[in-house]
Amino acid sequence: MEDGVLKEGFLVKRGHIVHNWKVRWFILRQNTLLYYKLEGGRRVAPPKGRILLDGCTITCPCLDYENRPLLIKLKTRTSTEYFLEACSREERDAWAFEITGAIHAGQPGKVQQLHILKNSFKLPPHISLHRIVDKMHDSSSGIRPSPNMEQGSTYKKTFLGSSLVDWLISSSFAASRLEAVTLASVLMEENFLRPVGVRSMGAIRSGDLSEQFLDDSTALYTFAESYRKKPSPKEEISLSTVELSGLVVKQGFLSKQGHKRKNWKVRRFVLRRDPAFLHYYDPAKEENRPVGGFSLRGSLVSALEDNGVPTGVKGNVQGNLFKVITKDDIHYYIQASSKAERAEWIEAIKKLT
Repeated sequence: MEDGVLKEGFLVKRGHIVHNWKVRWFILRQNTLLYYKLEGGRRVAPPKGRILLDGCTITCPCLDYENRPLLIKLKTRTSTEYFLEACSREERDAWAFEITGAIHAGQPGKVQQLHILKNSFKLPPHISLHRIVDKMHDSSSGIRPSPNMEQGSTYKKTFLGSSLVDWLISSSFAASRLEAVTLASVLMEENFLRPVGVRSMGAIRSGDLSEQFLDDSTALYTFAESYRKKPSPKEEISLSTVELSGLVVKQGFLSKQGHKRKNWKVRRFVLRRDPAFLHYYDPAKEENRPVGGFSLRGSLVSALEDNGVPTGVKGNVQGNLFKVITKDDIHYYIQASSKAERAEWIEAIKKLT
């Protein structure tokens, strides 16, 4: 990283005038968050814009957009609002942590508080579980259940574990993710919530209250009184359903070269196992459906060094390029944002080929 850079990477930013969503390269410095346009999956100087952090307030989790649960909202001293979306809950929280630290850099006490992890949580006696559940059912500000799929079965009126944790924090029922996970476990113990599917049911068997509820984007839950499960008959399971039923093992923003136009676009890649598939999504679109993907069975993955870039690859790709060849001999050229990130993706993909 460059001197003075606290964090950098891809985020999806909402436009100010036209509220469309575009991937930008962000660089966080002590007082400023810079963002750059991309060409060929790389940043273009000078910066497209900058966010002055002095006097900023940060909201994370931000639940302003139902279809974008991984948002951070920044409100500047002049009341300008910026909505930034990460590729995963972990990456969102890492950005929020660093940005919060930069905002309070002149207040050592605040910065120190950020590093204090609460190791225990007991439900305050004044909090009513019935009040929390009533709030969860609120049509305007509550949890919005929707159909979700896990391992070939469709579960109606469910929500993600990580989404409920976000909601408990944003609604001020919990001050940290640890508190929210424990509170959600209490709601299950008292039969207000019910786990759904393999992931969440498996956590129940651990017996440890602090680990019963999963702060996870693949674990499903529902209100106890509205539990319905609609398994899809195996003979009716579409290929896409099978592909998307695997456990997510890695996800992140990568640049991919198109097969026809040979242009580079940033996509959110999701790596799944059992079955092993690599899908990619257009982060500018609202719907959470892959725009492409392929099976990793029989695939080959390798790094392409500076002297090994094929002639068909265009753009400034030196340093972080790798290639996946499917069993059908389709070649995918992908760029990571660093050599370390490229190595992580190659290792993760190799384990599934």
